[in-house]
Amino acid sequence: MVGQRFVELLDQHPWFEVTAIAASSSSAGKTYEESVQSRWKLATPIPDNVKQIIVQDASKVEEVATGVDFIFCAVDMKKDEIKALEEAYAKTGTPVISNNSAHRWTPDIPMVIPEVNPGHIEIIAAQRKRLGTSTGFIAVKPNCSIQSYVPALNALLDFKPTNIVASTYQAISGAGKNFTDWPEMLDNVIPYIGGEEEKSEQEPLRIWGNIVNNEIIKASSPLITTQCIRVPVTDGHLATVFASFENKPSKEEILARWLNYKGRPQELNLPSAPKQFITYFEEENRPQTKLDREIERGMGVSVGRLREDSMFDFKFVGLSHNTLRGAAGGAVLIAELLKAEGYIQAK
Repeated sequence: MVGQRFVELLDQHPWFEVTAIAASSSSAGKTYEESVQSRWKLATPIPDNVKQIIVQDASKVEEVATGVDFIFCAVDMKKDEIKALEEAYAKTGTPVISNNSAHRWTPDIPMVIPEVNPGHIEIIAAQRKRLGTSTGFIAVKPNCSIQSYVPALNALLDFKPTNIVASTYQAISGAGKNFTDWPEMLDNVIPYIGGEEEKSEQEPLRIWGNIVNNEIIKASSPLITTQCIRVPVTDGHLATVFASFENKPSKEEILARWLNYKGRPQELNLPSAPKQFITYFEEENRPQTKLDREIERGMGVSVGRLREDSMFDFKFVGLSHNTLRGAAGGAVLIAELLKAEGYIQAK
């Protein structure tokens, strides 16, 4: 599903053009249309400009790399296999923007939310030296579950958040499925998503970490605990968040930070960047997954129900689109940032 989102988002992109598609050997040799026609999951049709591209074997690294300037990677493989594949492409001098989790904790690989920690791309120089390449590298996108609350908290970092509780209510597309694939999800909630809670608790700390001696060292605070729950909606991850701070802000200070939040993508006016990164809803019943997941073309984060709490300082609700901001769209935005900052260039 993420691969299909990449194809959709890159159709008519002002900077990037799809020139090659690679997958497993079972798909190689078919046209893209033939390989996905019975498995196309999006509401929009397959873009015309990719239908007749012949799918290549992703394991033939040199062959694929010669036809592209950089690569988006979203594959279903074992982590060690993904690591090896992505490093092989990087060593050909080809930048890799990864949607996979395999390299999220590799010390010299940046894991980026472009509006939150764009400075982490500076680690690429050290990574290139390790890999023995002057142009190749790997950059990764974090887990989709954290996009709904990390940006809102990032806007408040100077108030020093200390303890965070976040429960996420995650769409079935996060598992690469729709209701046709997964009828058991109709009228159902599953209170467990494998590996998701560890990612949701630890990945924000790496994003808030610092580069020290050619590696990214994760932050020691805040303390984060989460529960991640699968709910019967197609797209959109919603989070309920409780937060305490060393220096408690006022509600007005929080709302002002959210309203005025701008990051590097907004400064650079990147093509996929939302104009308003964080949108706050005054209505008590917003944000709603169905109504608000598409805000800013699915690239914005929406927040609501900010109020003081009896145990923590504040609580609020956050929402992001998991396959747009949280997956393919977030990776496209990373690529735009890397191009604008000179890390991705035509071969």
